[in-house]
Amino acid sequence: MIFPIAFLLSLPLGSYAAVRTTPPSGCITVAKSSGQFSSLQAAVNSLSTTSTTAQCIFIYPGTYNEQVLVPSRKAQLTIYGSTSDTTTYKSNTVLITQKKSQLDGGISNDETATLRVKANGFKLYNVNVENSYGKGSQAVAVSAYADSGYYGVRLWGYQDTLLANTGKQVYAKSEIVGVTDFIFGQESPAWFEGVDLRVKASSIGYITASGRSSASSTNYYVFNKCNVAAASGNTVTNGAYYLGRPWREYARVVFQNTQMSSVINPAGWKIWNTGDERTSNVYFGEYGNTGAGASGTRASFATKMSKPVTIDAVLGSGYASAAFYDAAYMK
Repeated sequence: MIFPIAFLLSLPLGSYAAVRTTPPSGCITVAKSSGQFSSLQAAVNSLSTTSTTAQCIFIYPGTYNEQVLVPSRKAQLTIYGSTSDTTTYKSNTVLITQKKSQLDGGISNDETATLRVKANGFKLYNVNVENSYGKGSQAVAVSAYADSGYYGVRLWGYQDTLLANTGKQVYAKSEIVGVTDFIFGQESPAWFEGVDLRVKASSIGYITASGRSSASSTNYYVFNKCNVAAASGNTVTNGAYYLGRPWREYARVVFQNTQMSSVINPAGWKIWNTGDERTSNVYFGEYGNTGAGASGTRASFATKMSKPVTIDAVLGSGYASAAFYDAAYMK
């Protein structure tokens, strides 16, 4: 039996491989040749900043060489990428890429980002976002300064791939790739669910760099049911990577129920730098992790937890009704 696309899209995620190769109702379109707009930025710029009605953009397959800013707006915005399977990042057909870095001079980490999100209630589905600069400088793929959710996405970079900086955030059924401090930020409480964390060949690397600067800061990164391993095509030395190091003195990061390959060092966690350790007030926790990288004598400043962190402890009691939250991806 053949079902119409509208029917398939109405089913719960995970009960089928949902196809999204045509625009959902009401979306404006971006395509290399036949869409309403040829660039995502042009499509974003066309939307009203005063409307309170939800807005959406659908992107047809292709590589889009541009830097995109989603500014603050009243209406929530959702961006969809074309895919044959919405339940995973592995079938994504849309790539947004550019290669700004801080070596360009006079710009912040945020200003290097390929996708800069400032709009609360923002959601991104099945889009690959890359900063292709590579080794040598901070070069962000996604910079998130808003309550926002990212589902079935791939974020590719080297140093500082994801700046999860302010606002409550969710990353689910996605892939994040990098080498140095590649998930970092200062204030965001962010929940990572079923995310594949992939590391590139390097003599040393760090997955997280929490910039939590005080005991009252909301910054909190929790990785739940994730998977840590070498990126495709990369041979990574056993123990070359650490789960995190403290960018600021009150860094707070938890890995729980996560599969860790041997790329993770037995110590698990690392000081910031010799002579500038920043570990006296950190909370680096682990619970229920498995795999070769989950064993070993952890750093003295790490915490072995007796129970997992709950999502409401990170995102707040009203998270399930938030505009950026999609419960279908949290299973």
